[in-house]
Amino acid sequence: MSTSASPQHRPLRADAERNRRRLLRAAREVFAARGLDVALDDVARHAGVGVGTVYRRFANREELVEAVLDEGVRQVAEIAKDALTDDDPWEAFERFFLEATAMLAEDRGLREILLLGGHGTGAALETAQALLTPRVDALIERAQRSGQLRDDLEPIDFPMIQLMLGAASERSRDVEPGQWRRYAGLLLDGLRTRRDGPTALGTPALTGNEFYRSMTGHANESAR
Repeated sequence: MSTSASPQHRPLRADAERNRRRLLRAAREVFAARGLDVALDDVARHAGVGVGTVYRRFANREELVEAVLDEGVRQVAEIAKDALTDDDPWEAFERFFLEATAMLAEDRGLREILLLGGHGTGAALETAQALLTPRVDALIERAQRSGQLRDDLEPIDFPMIQLMLGAASERSRDVEPGQWRRYAGLLLDGLRTRRDGPTALGTPALTGNEFYRSMTGHANESAR
């Protein structure tokens, strides 16, 4: 009986693996900037290869999206795991809250799959549920037991809060990419039980003109 690896599981040649990693990096950048509804031609162009190279490495668009988003989901899960090593329950919760929000604010594709679902990425969502849910639940439970996090916060509130912050990020990203930090500070103050005053907000509020540009720019883009 032959012991050689099957074609599906045979390790890629070094140049083929480099091309695969190059495509994944390009896809991650394109999905982060534009979301998941982009053509493979756009990914290939960003990677500097022909679209045929994409299809040689990935059977279809869904397989490429799955590979890219699985990597992102695992990174968010690792943030939660690292936060759980913090001895202070509130600092652990706050650390994960801000680091996860920063990642989702900068990565539109990851935000779409984690918070909105769809796009044929069932495996990525299963990974998110298996890795993220128990860790986020533990972060919330620890902070509540310590009396630092309001006890009426439910784990399901977390993705809803991220949806709000994601909307703020999407609206203001072309005017002030870090604007979400202001609202994250406001939300954290609302979530924490504290007596020592409010958290310093990470960035000033938009001016009236900046707010108008954010709103009208998004509306014009949506109408295209």
